[in-house]
This record gives sequence, structure tokens and C-alpha cells, in this order.
Amino acid sequence: MLSQLKPKIEKYFTDPGHEFDHTERVYKLAVRIAKEENADLDVIKAAALLHDVGRHKEDPEKGICHAEESAKIAPEILKSINFPEEKVSKVVHAIKVHRYSKQLKAETKEAEILQDADRLDALGAIVIGRVFARGGSKHRPIHDPGIEPEKEYNVKTKAKTSMSHFYQKILKIKPETFKTKLAQKIAKERYAYVKDFVERFEKEWKGEDG
Repeated sequence: MLSQLKPKIEKYFTDPGHEFDHTERVYKLAVRIAKEENADLDVIKAAALLHDVGRHKEDPEKGICHAEESAKIAPEILKSINFPEEKVSKVVHAIKVHRYSKQLKAETKEAEILQDADRLDALGAIVIGRVFARGGSKHRPIHDPGIEPEKEYNVKTKAKTSMSHFYQKILKIKPETFKTKLAQKIAKERYAYVKDFVERFEKEWKGEDG
């Protein structure tokens, strides 16, 4: 399915921090978890590959959510590869509820797995690069100790610095909040890595390391 869909959907991925390599990582994680959970691999593969195809339409100020837009775009793409019609609604549901900030309930095992896989890519070594890449594209400062991070995260509450994003969102993605056992296990290690990085960063910024 990856080889079938990749040429059709790569054009949709233009958002810094959510390029197609993010989708490929989510796809690999989702398939890995799905095999452990005996989930429907057709649904998982399709949902993982299409979950961000509406990202380019995202506009929080106008209330346009990329998850909802992706769910609208997905059926036509699936039709073009003769995807089983009876499984399309499951793919659409998984895509629609995958977004972390929306806190929507996953009604199927496949939707839970996509939520977990997408959130796992918001933890670990790679997310550190993603946060700073996106911050640079938005001309945000790396860090400013005088700026207090917002207590709550939502799509309209933009981080004022790249480091603020770790406090507002990343460090709130706790391992125990994941739905599947494998995701919890992976999240535990990735979360610890990010936490160590943030603590190390703060020490170096203050000149207290060594």
C-alpha cells in the first residue's frame, strides 16, 4: 500500500515538521503496533498514510482542522486504488480522531493505534529536530527564560519559543496515556530521552553544566 499511495499523496506534504517522512514513521509504528494487537492491517496502513493529507489546509484561525480535512480527502484516494469499500469508514474514523490536541475518543482498535503511532512521533530524538525546524520556519526564538510557557496546549496557543513547545505539549505526552502496551513501552524510553534533553538544555543555557 505504501508503494501504491506514496506517489499519489506526496504532493500534500509541505508543512515543516510534517513532511512525508513523518507519515512514513507513523506508518511503520502503526503497522508494528497493529501486528501486536491483531488489528486490521488494511485499515491501519491506509489510515496512517492518509492521516495528514489535509495538513496543508490547516487554519486554526478559521477553525479548519487538518484531521477533518484529511478524513474528507481520504475516500477519493482510496477509491483510486480499489481499497475495500466496506473498510473505508474505519479508515475515515481513525483519521478524524487521530489528533492529539482534539482529545477525541477512538471508537475502534485501529483508531487507538493511529493515535498512539502519531503521538509516538511527538516523542524521542526526532521530535527535538522537528520542534526546532518548525520553530525556525516560523521565526521563533530558540529560548527565552523570561517567557513563561502557556499552561495548556491547543492549536491556537502558539509557543512563543521552541523550548516553550516542549513544556506546553511534548512533556505532557506521558507514557501512561497511550492506549496500547507496545506504544507505552516505546513512549517510556522516548519520553525519558526528551526530558533529559530539556533538563540538559536548561543547564547549558544557565551555564550550570559540567
